Amino acid sequence: MKDDLKYKILKTLAETFDIAKTMKRFPEIPKEDIQSLLLQFADTFKKREVVTIYVDGAARGNPGHAGIGVLILSEDGKVLRRIGKYLGKTTNNVAEYQALITALKEAKTMGVSTIKVFADSELMVKQIKGEYKIKSEGLKPLYKESMALLMHFDGYDIIHINREKNSEADRLANQGIDTMICPA
Repeated sequence: MKDDLKYKILKTLAETFDIAKTMKRFPEIPKEDIQSLLLQFADTFKKREVVTIYVDGAARGNPGHAGIGVLILSEDGKVLRRIGKYLGKTTNNVAEYQALITALKEAKTMGVSTIKVFADSELMVKQIKGEYKIKSEGLKPLYKESMALLMHFDGYDIIHINREKNSEADRLANQGIDTMICPA
């Protein structure tokens, strides 16, 4: 089922559903809160024209334990997705590309038409823009996959930013690493 159809169904359900049975099971929760929850869930499937994406890859050691962080925001700045994931042992540059690939796949499943990607990896950004050659054999397939995914969007931009402006994606990448090497 397509995401826009899921959105329409859930939105209609939230607006018209008789929630008497739910209210009996959860009498302490106001009806408005349940309706709001359904609307928020429906909103995750809403077709987005433009999203902003922050990506980061981190490796402790190079190569070392690595993770990715992805933050996807709506046009109005609302958080749509937060992803922090452990990759295993790899290089920082591979982790950067894996973060980008994960973000592009996620945005594609969300039905986004245009993306603006921010990353603190100058190497990756300049390679994607064609300003740097890809010399590393290990990065070439990741570059090709990234470019193939970017072609699915009506428009895209990838922008290098300072690390300080990418703190949430960095936090998510490090959280991904921590969940595997320092389990709670």
